[in-house]
Amino acid sequence: MLHLSHILIANPDLESFDQLVEALRGYAGSGERFFRMDVRPPFADTPENWEDRLEAAFSSPNRR
Repeated sequence: MLHLSHILIANPDLESFDQLVEALRGYAGSGERFFRMDVRPPFADTPENWEDRLEAAFSSPNRR
């Protein structure tokens, strides 16, 4: 299972929510089948619908 906290720890250079979405798309093709959002992204530009957007990025990594 892929955890959002692990992505944030592994990528300390991320500076925005959009960068997080792109990083998550990279992880989506790594063979992980499940994604857990165990923390809220710590970015100032994190939208209200952040959970939906991250789920979509994980479920459809090729969609932009």
